[in-house]
Amino acid sequence: MTKIELAMINEEDLLDIWEISYGPKADLEWMKYNGPYFNDPIMNWEEFSSGFGKSLINDPLSKAILFNNKIVGLVTAYWEDGELKQWLDIGILIYDSSLWGKGIGSVALYQWIVHLFNLFSYLPHIGFTTWSGNEGMQKIGEKCNMEKEAVIRKVRYLNGVYYDSIKYGILREELLG
Repeated sequence: MTKIELAMINEEDLLDIWEISYGPKADLEWMKYNGPYFNDPIMNWEEFSSGFGKSLINDPLSKAILFNNKIVGLVTAYWEDGELKQWLDIGILIYDSSLWGKGIGSVALYQWIVHLFNLFSYLPHIGFTTWSGNEGMQKIGEKCNMEKEAVIRKVRYLNGVYYDSIKYGILREELLG
């Protein structure tokens, strides 16, 4: 039986996360779906460990996704409205494309949403933004019983094509009753 869980990220985890996300043997297919229109660079170890990676350590808004006790990705959250802290958006990355379509993402995202609703007991809504080129993320949202709340048509430009930006969300009472 497979086990999917979320865990706080420690400094000792950073090398494992970098190796699966950007390292020399990393499957970089995930970068084609994770906002590729932003043209984010492939980070070397120094950039990752002193920047994004360092920000993950003991951050309550980031956790590692463990699949059978091995780190395979991340879940994150950020305040869409900054210091007001009333509008929380989330994200998920599973770095190894051979693990996509196996239900890991939807289980991890559901666990993350439940955790965040418990952590921020005042929040009525949690959501995420994706794009029309990322069908997998849309399926994860649907599997987690999230509503497609908005489609902003043809605003994501990639390789000469415009794609839609899509927002999904769920209300506390829809998830927890």
